[in-house]
Amino acid sequence: MAGPVVLIVDDEEGIRESISGILEDEGYEVITSGTGEDALGLIREHSPDLVLLDIWLPGIDGIQTLQEIKAFRPGIPVIMISGHGNIEIAVKATREGAYDFLEKPLSLDRVLISATRAVERRTLEEENITLRQDMGKKWKLVGDSGKIRLLREHIRMIAKGNSRVLVLGESGTGKELIARLLHEDSDRAGRPFIEVNCAAIPQELIESELFGHEKGSFTGAFERKKGKFELADEGTLFLDEVGDMSPSTQAKVLRVIETQEFQRVGGSKNIKVDVRIIAATNKDLSEEVRNGTFREDLFYRLNVIPIHVPPLRERKEDIPALIEHFLEHLAAEYRQKPKKITPEALKLLESYDWPGNIRELRNMTERLVIMTPSQTIEKKNIILGESDTPDYFAIRTLREARDAFEKTFIMRRLEENNWNISKTAEILQIERSNLHKKIKAYAISVP
Repeated sequence: MAGPVVLIVDDEEGIRESISGILEDEGYEVITSGTGEDALGLIREHSPDLVLLDIWLPGIDGIQTLQEIKAFRPGIPVIMISGHGNIEIAVKATREGAYDFLEKPLSLDRVLISATRAVERRTLEEENITLRQDMGKKWKLVGDSGKIRLLREHIRMIAKGNSRVLVLGESGTGKELIARLLHEDSDRAGRPFIEVNCAAIPQELIESELFGHEKGSFTGAFERKKGKFELADEGTLFLDEVGDMSPSTQAKVLRVIETQEFQRVGGSKNIKVDVRIIAATNKDLSEEVRNGTFREDLFYRLNVIPIHVPPLRERKEDIPALIEHFLEHLAAEYRQKPKKITPEALKLLESYDWPGNIRELRNMTERLVIMTPSQTIEKKNIILGESDTPDYFAIRTLREARDAFEKTFIMRRLEENNWNISKTAEILQIERSNLHKKIKAYAISVP
């Protein structure tokens, strides 16, 4: 495998040869040039991984050459070399984007160390770019049905603005995905995306979570804490399950939306923020308004642009693409070759209505990847709907049957409550910590 390519630019042949020798001994590929003009042509042709560039050159000097390199190949690290170095030149070279500055007579060990670090840094930067691109691919709206194509078009139209968006849809349809896509396609993409699950945070703590608190403002407030609004400044705040927000919190959120200002709990200073709000709910907020459980003025503030995410049963033609997507991601997660699925198995999955929507399909796919011993998932491997319930009469002991029932019962209640542990614990009338212990003991995978 070829090593990194280094371009050495110096008008002294002896310098070029001595640096070339030590770098080639370390596995680098070396090309050389005696002028800045020639070097620029070589960079366009070879796109080296590193440039060692002399300050004093015939024709355009090293600083001018550095400026040209940074104009059309900004990612290439450049190490400047000078026999007449001074602080002023070194500072100027650094300001123009030089990675390092070496003085003649050169220490070849110093050259090698600097070159190695520069190439390693460039490699890390490229890996980070690739990682960010791969992370971007994570937030992908899979499918080509008419409803999904329309949804993509709506996201494209809405993303660039700053209008508040209300994402509506059943549990498990992918409302968070839509919020993230809106953020990633917006002008705020490089700024924070902060998520708050309004149903998962105890009501006595949600104001502290949203607005932050000052040290000593309540028992347990041992230090100042920034809230989600403050953390999302210049970015996007995603209020998930907004329909479960308490009336008192609704009033405070409404005030922040109107003024873009708030105070931390226990504080007296107004904090100004620039936040785009995207909210989501699986509830009918119009009905909640009529019932008096959700403020009408807040509803209209949030519902500037509504987006409806269709349930999976209304876009069954997307199921094959979704399963393929999940199989690829699960294979990467478990570090194994992606499994295949037979047409008969796919047809069975397409016949099911998926009350849990995308989340249920994803969980089913993961279960099939884990539990299918062969590389091919067949129809016989699939158990849908109520058939997922264990056969309790096939279990030998009362304890095992009780544990199996309790596990199934907890999973059902978690699914019904969108995997909200606090809400499920309240419905089951047990402590939240106790429910956590049971989830851990039964190895229940919470999305």
